[in-house]
Amino acid sequence: MTSRFTLDGSPELEQHLGALCQKVGERIRAMIPAADLEGVLLGGGYGRGEGGVLRSVGRDLPYNDLEFYVFVKGSGVLADRRWREPLHHLGEELSPEAGLEVEFKALTLSKLRNADPQMFYYDLVVGHRWVIGDDSLLKGCDHHRDASKIPLHEATRLLMNRCSGLLFSAERLARAEFTAEDADFVGRNHAKARLAFGDAWLAAQGQYHWSCKERHDRIRRLAAVGPVDAGKGLSTADLMREHAAGVQFKLLPVRTSAPRAALQAEQDRLRRLGLGLWLWLESRRLGRTSGLASAYALDVGELCPETSPLRNLLVNLRTFGARGLDPERWLRYPRERLLRSLALLLWEPASLQDPELRAYLHAELRTTSADLPGLVKAYQQLWQRFN
Repeated sequence: MTSRFTLDGSPELEQHLGALCQKVGERIRAMIPAADLEGVLLGGGYGRGEGGVLRSVGRDLPYNDLEFYVFVKGSGVLADRRWREPLHHLGEELSPEAGLEVEFKALTLSKLRNADPQMFYYDLVVGHRWVIGDDSLLKGCDHHRDASKIPLHEATRLLMNRCSGLLFSAERLARAEFTAEDADFVGRNHAKARLAFGDAWLAAQGQYHWSCKERHDRIRRLAAVGPVDAGKGLSTADLMREHAAGVQFKLLPVRTSAPRAALQAEQDRLRRLGLGLWLWLESRRLGRTSGLASAYALDVGELCPETSPLRNLLVNLRTFGARGLDPERWLRYPRERLLRSLALLLWEPASLQDPELRAYLHAELRTTSADLPGLVKAYQQLWQRFN
């Protein structure tokens, strides 16, 4: 458990975040009966003591979202259903005062104890700050403390999410009007991708760590032992340079105001580096090689073999309904749709001009949109559910 929210933020910033946590505790106690409430902790960068510090006009300001996890008794599904809306409204109420997005998620300790290892659970259990409760509540969660147990598909999930940020950036860069808000969005997602390239590679080696600074030290030590195998076009120097820039932005973020042309050039460079890493990681995870993004997208083999076909059927029924089931996809986890669509939309944009590939995207994303904005919107809607 950390004693600070940031590595070197000002006392005023630390006090502001501390007061906000105190208010969160008070509001949660008033909202949830004591008989149902087990604890509340702050996760994310601020919970791990590595929250971003935005230095502006002589002041230190918060930058990242504040992510609170509320542990309640009972079924995880019922807890989420009961408390999702009230917690969402509380986050909306507190966000303006906090000066950043405040988010809440209801969890149960039984679900956490029984869950298989994930990167999210590792980060949460190993690095956090209690608002209500203490580490005695995490008894039975020791399997989440071992980063070497994080499965390889979690590295793919991380890379998918950050490369999705590159896809969303591509759509903004293609707009007729490119605003200052768009520039900041693109710059922020570029920084997240840089960090994720190194993090995903490190997770694939079983060497992930909750601290971004320690992760960078590990990349440097591993790279010093020998050449980095991380896909075509991504060298040891690339991996270290990109990750260093990602760590710098995570800890000391800045508002991006670069012109569209400069951001487009950076987008193209990161997109190329990401493709090499993506194909390397997926070849290692799935045991089959794809030399092109299109070959990966059209491969008929499973992309989420770790999932249960029966559970996938139930998820597809709940998501798309019985009339929307596709015999070729109903036993596949819906995240496969994202993995295949991302490969085409981000790395094979010419696929939009190919009638067969466009029809393939329509089937994967369940849309009739023919242009990039429409396809990206359909992708984002699915991504928000299965990222």
